[in-house]
Amino acid sequence: MTPPQAQSSPTSLDPKTLAKLKGLQLRARHIVEGYVAGLHRSPYHGFSIEFAEHREYAPGDDLRYLDWKVLGRTDKLYLKQYEDETNLICYLVLDISESMRYCGPDSPLSKFEYAQCIGAAMAWLVLQQQDSVGLVSFDNEIRASVSPNSNATHLAQVMRIMESASLEAKTATGPIFHELADRFHKRGVVVILSDFFDDVTTMMAGLKHFRHRRHDVVLFHVLDFAELEFPFRTPTLFKGLEQFPEVLADPRSLRKAYLREFDKYRKEIKKGCRNYGIDYQLMRTDQPLDSALSACLATRMAKVK
Repeated sequence: MTPPQAQSSPTSLDPKTLAKLKGLQLRARHIVEGYVAGLHRSPYHGFSIEFAEHREYAPGDDLRYLDWKVLGRTDKLYLKQYEDETNLICYLVLDISESMRYCGPDSPLSKFEYAQCIGAAMAWLVLQQQDSVGLVSFDNEIRASVSPNSNATHLAQVMRIMESASLEAKTATGPIFHELADRFHKRGVVVILSDFFDDVTTMMAGLKHFRHRRHDVVLFHVLDFAELEFPFRTPTLFKGLEQFPEVLADPRSLRKAYLREFDKYRKEIKKGCRNYGIDYQLMRTDQPLDSALSACLATRMAKVK
C-alpha cells in the first residue's frame, strides 16, 4: 500500500518560517494547513486499527480493505471493517527535560519548540477527525496531564500545557514510561516526543511495558543538527544541561569519538524499537515537519489492511 505523500510547503512547514510565528496555535495551524494542502488524499484516514467485522463487497468500495485471505478460502469478496474512528485515543507524551532546550548555532527552533510543533499539529489532526487526544509532559516526574477528549475546544487546553512547560530538570524515561503504561487503561497510539537522552536499557524496559499493554507506540526522536553532526571546529565552551558541568574543549580532538558513541546510542534505540515493534522516526530540527506527520499517518495506514 502506498502511504500518503506530503509535499513540503516552504511557507508552512519550514522551521525557519515557523520560528518567525508567535504562538504555538498559529504555528500548528500553519503546519496543518501546509500539510493538508500537500497531500494527494485525505490525511485523516487510517488511524483506526481495531478490526470489527466483515461485510460483502459492493461496487465502488475501496479495494484496499479487501480481505484476500477470505477471498482465497471462499472465492467471495469481503471487506474488512474497523471500529469507528472516534474510538481512537492518541496519547501525546512530551519530554520537557532541560536537554530539550538545546538549540544549535544554525537551528531556527530548539528541540522542545520543534517537538511542540509536532505535538500540536498531531493533536489538531486527531481532533479534526473527531478522535480523542491526551497529553502528558514529563522530565523526572509527570509534570502535567490532560485526559483524552475529542471535543474541539480540547485543543486549547493541550496547547496551554505545552506552552507553560518549564524545562529545568533531568529526565527519567524508564520509570515514567512504566507509570504511564499503567495509567493508560484504554488501548491507543502512544506518540512520544523526546531526545531520549537517558539510559537505553531502562528506557526500553519502559517502552516494552507500553507494548505489553497492547498500545501502538511511535517514537519521534527529536535531535538538533549539531548533535548529529558535531560541526564545531574551534575551542568551544559546552554548557552542561541536566546537571552536567560546563566543559571547555577542542572539538576537533573529540569529534570522531563523539560521533562513534552517538551513533552507537542511536543504533541501540533503533534496535530496541525493532525488537518490540515500535515505530521509530528521527526528526532533525532543521528539516520540514511534513516528514513527522507523513511517517505517523503512513504507519497507521500500513496497519489497516
